[in-house]
This record gives sequence, structure tokens and C-alpha cells, in this order.
Amino acid sequence: MNDTGALHMERAHTEGSRAPNRRLIGPYHLITRLDPSGPGFPPAPQRRFIARSPDGDRTVLLSAPLDGTDPARFLVEADAARLLSVPWVAPVTEVSPPSGAPWYSSPYLPALPLPVALAVHGGPLPERTVRVIGAALAETLAGAHAAGVTHAGLSPAAVLLGGDGPRLTSFGAVRAAAPDGEQRSGLPGLEPGSLAPEQASGGRPRPPGDIYALGAVLAYAATGHTVPDSAELPVSLRSLISRCLTRDPAARPSAVEVLTALPTVSAAPSATVLDSAAALLTPGWLPGRVVAAVARQSAEVLAAEIRVPQTPER
Repeated sequence: MNDTGALHMERAHTEGSRAPNRRLIGPYHLITRLDPSGPGFPPAPQRRFIARSPDGDRTVLLSAPLDGTDPARFLVEADAARLLSVPWVAPVTEVSPPSGAPWYSSPYLPALPLPVALAVHGGPLPERTVRVIGAALAETLAGAHAAGVTHAGLSPAAVLLGGDGPRLTSFGAVRAAAPDGEQRSGLPGLEPGSLAPEQASGGRPRPPGDIYALGAVLAYAATGHTVPDSAELPVSLRSLISRCLTRDPAARPSAVEVLTALPTVSAAPSATVLDSAAALLTPGWLPGRVVAAVARQSAEVLAAEIRVPQTPER
């Protein structure tokens, strides 16, 4: 894949179609699809687009459910995400009315899905970058779990990498895919290596399931696989990731334990558990090729023209 990631690959699909419903979701005009398709990429739990408001003043990240996902559950999860006030999340700011096709929007931030970042970089990310990703996600989960909330949607595709840090998306994807008690293994959009065994069999999503998914994301960032051989993992992260990925939920660390274990000597001397993720965001945390691809995405989105049909004058 070239450094522009998904932008070039999907533009013809959205802008080249003559079917209006493929260029418009709710009031938003689609610019490009965010996630690539094809072999070698983990599935995304939602259809995600970069889109623009009818007046052209706002650019957003627009999410819509996959075929087969219950639209009512998708909207319930999206509405619940509006109340989630934790760091490193792409906030849900607008949800479609229940009478129409379901979607929700977040403010657009130039960023690449984690799988695209690996493709642009040419392989697994540096350990420093993996630690930043892990600290940010652990900080987010720690805040959510303290508020009694399980994210239930963490997977490689749910993580976006921008210049100012990671962002977590896809809140509630597991619950939207299938209700409690229903087998979830093999459902579209759910990356099997990121789905905790107890959730795959239909169990209610709980915080230990988020930790399992966090371990899978860290494994993916460090090796390119969500279920790697232990020997593939960086030695300094091997024990922590393996603990996250244990099949016994009670044996997994808490989000706070993961957060405490991830910072390194590169963190600021005054860093604490609450700000350690931000303290790791020193220059060079994100590889240069990824930074360049994020900048190109931003420039291309800014330059994208949306052809809006003109309303005849009366």
C-alpha cells in the first residue's frame, strides 16, 4: 500500500458511483472511506467515512453499521458513547434520528487506522510507539472502567493514530454485533483475535474483556498479528501482553496496572498514572512515514471537492 493509505484506494468507490446513497449518509457528503478492504487487514467493526457537512463548513468521521449489525443496538451504543468522558477517544457528537438509516459522527482528526499505519510503516511499529498506544488505550479504559463502563469494541481497526496521539473508536461494537447469550464468533466486523473467549461465546462484555482486546492490539502493533507466538513479542513487553491475553479473565491485569507498566524512562520526570500517556508523546513517538501519510491525508481531505446538486430556482 502506498503512503496515502485508504484515501486514494477508496475515493473512486465513493465519488465515482452514480448512486446517491453511496455518496450521502444522513446529511453528510462522503469524501472517502477510512478503512481499506482486502486480504491482510483486520476487519473494521463499522463502515467509516470521512465526510463533509452540506454547507461545507465541517468535516467529520462518519460511522455506520455493517450489514448484519442490529441498527437499533448500534444507535443505543452510539448514544451511550456520547456520555463517555475519558481521554483518547474520538467523541461521538451527533447521532442519527431513529427513523432513518443509522449513523453517528465524530469531529474529523487526520489519522490512520492502526492496520494502515503498519502497512505504511512497512511492518510492526517501534516499541516506543507500541508503548504510547498501550498507555493511551489503558488510560482510556481505566477511566471507563472506573465509571462502570465497558468499551466492548477494542480491536486494531478501532485505533486511529494521529499526530497528537492515538484515538479509540467503535464503542460497543461487540454488543451491537450480537446480544448477550448469542454466539459472536465469526460475526462480520469482529476481529477474532481481539475477542475475549468469554465474549466470543456470548457472555456479557466486562472490563477483563477490554483488557484481552488491549493485549491483542498491542500484540498486533508489535508483530502484525493479534495472536502472535510469544517469541515474536518484544522481550520487555512479552510478560505484560501475555497476561492480558490469558484465557482466565480473573488473571488479567487491570487497566491501571497496564498503564503503570507501560511508561519508560522517556516519560517526563513529573509523569503520573493520570498523565503518563501524554508524557510519552514526545517528538518522534510516531514513525516518520506514518506522520507523512497523516499529513497527506489531511491535505487531500482539505482539497477534496464535493459536488452538491444545485436546487433549481423557482
